[in-house]
Amino acid sequence: MSKDRSNQAPAPTSSRPEIAEFLERVRTLGPAAASGKRGRLIFALDATMSRQPLWDTACRLQADMFNEAAAVGGLDVQLIYYRGLAECRASRWVSDARALGGLMEKIDCRGGHTQIGKILAHTRRETEARKVQALVFVGDCFEENLDQVGQIAGQLGLLGVRAFLFQEGRNPDAERAFRHIAKLTNGVHCRFDASSPQQLRDLLGAVAAYAAGGQRALADLSRHSSPEVRLLASQLR
Repeated sequence: MSKDRSNQAPAPTSSRPEIAEFLERVRTLGPAAASGKRGRLIFALDATMSRQPLWDTACRLQADMFNEAAAVGGLDVQLIYYRGLAECRASRWVSDARALGGLMEKIDCRGGHTQIGKILAHTRRETEARKVQALVFVGDCFEENLDQVGQIAGQLGLLGVRAFLFQEGRNPDAERAFRHIAKLTNGVHCRFDASSPQQLRDLLGAVAAYAAGGQRALADLSRHSSPEVRLLASQLR
């Protein structure tokens, strides 16, 4: 992969107060189920050994995201993770997202390589069967052929599935790949500070709210929100 990143702008970050305000306003809109439709969100995790130091913290935060989705309502969630040399597993779809908390607690990190291409291909198959509004991925590395993965990401973009990639740390290859995938799917790439876990919790909650309430709700909220939230919303146009 090319190492030329001189023209890349820093990934956006969002502060806790602005995202908290965003979530509070989303709650007042009511769930997508009010229109007779439920949003569907795939939540994907890198469970390789590089994430072990912060895994317990991440599990608690990601459980909070499920709780946030349940608070908004109208959202079905599926968990998928990879670890080891070839293990990549997906849960069943659940309407009570909090039910996935127990499953997450049973996952431990194992050495291996990234399998982001498999996650994108799985998401493509799921949305071909029934529309998926958003894919959330949390990870810190990228070790695959970007052209091949990008081809699948482009297919997701054509199907209207937005990918939200939250990067732990500052691995340059991961940043380049995550930004590329986000661009191809009309999604968002954000880095989060591992020393500030509340930031990731709020970002995950924001995406869950988007998947449940839709882009119109996000656009309406962004007109009255902080610059950070408007930046997040602007990348979804």
